[in-house]
Amino acid sequence: MQETKFCFSGGHLSCSMSDSNTTDFTNPSIFILLGIPGLEAAHVWISIPFCTMYITALLGNFTILFIVKTERSLHKPMYYFLCMLVVTDLVLCTSTVPKMLSIFWFNSREIDFSACLTQLFFIHCFLVVESGIFMAMAFDRYVAICDPLRHSTILTNHCMAQIGLAVLLRGSLLSLPYPFLARQWPYCRTNIIPHSYCEHIAVVKLACADIRISSYYGLSVALVVTGLDVIFIAVSYTQILRAIFSLPTKDARLKTFGTCSSHISVILAFYIPALFSFFTHRFGQNVPLYFHILIADMYLLVPPLLNPVIYGVRTKPIRDKLLQLIPRAD
Repeated sequence: MQETKFCFSGGHLSCSMSDSNTTDFTNPSIFILLGIPGLEAAHVWISIPFCTMYITALLGNFTILFIVKTERSLHKPMYYFLCMLVVTDLVLCTSTVPKMLSIFWFNSREIDFSACLTQLFFIHCFLVVESGIFMAMAFDRYVAICDPLRHSTILTNHCMAQIGLAVLLRGSLLSLPYPFLARQWPYCRTNIIPHSYCEHIAVVKLACADIRISSYYGLSVALVVTGLDVIFIAVSYTQILRAIFSLPTKDARLKTFGTCSSHISVILAFYIPALFSFFTHRFGQNVPLYFHILIADMYLLVPPLLNPVIYGVRTKPIRDKLLQLIPRAD
């Protein structure tokens, strides 16, 4: 698709290319999302696995919430943190996938400028929240294994509520500058976003201004948040592994490590695609654009899909309760 050059003033076309350097601009009224540039002819086919994964993610995550709510034996810190993770996953995939599917199915590419910035905020906020929840879950496993006698006194309901609020506030405060910075830039080149959702860099690259503040801020938040959280998780699991290997029997070591295996799996399912997407987007100039977009789309969809599967298969109390819910043929 050929991009149209135009300028906005008060949400309307206000200038031509000849006077684009002298006219005052404000924000466009709408953006146009292209979906997956270069693969427009395959949008309908791409929508089939996307829709299947989204529905599966919804069913899986709501099932986890239902099981934890109805089974009193699961009313423990580990499973409360799991519910926080489930809600975060639901927000992440629901804030992006329905719009993607409307592009793929109905060619509904327009998105209001404010709605675009709202989507941008929710994506970055809950990515930071999810990373924070993984850090909180690592702390829970550390206390449960390294100091089990104090686990119930340290991780009380009040403490978990404070941790959840702190994680949410951190995500919100770190993500608020994204839409505020994006809103202040003048957009006079095009309103076409070569993406299937309002990703931060893809939006601000449309501005006809020096966007280094936005770029550097986004890079700093990604590196600092991910770096600090991964370091905290790594330190926690170093202590956990030391405690596990000091146990007297092999069976005790395997049983204790089994309580951490689900958490380790979902951490890898989140951070590996995130880092791959981040580095290919920033430094993979020779990688085709459609590959960037596909990786970014899958990065927001795969963890919400895998997390309930991992916990459902690898966590015995959830697996047993799930099997009870499945009707058996006589």
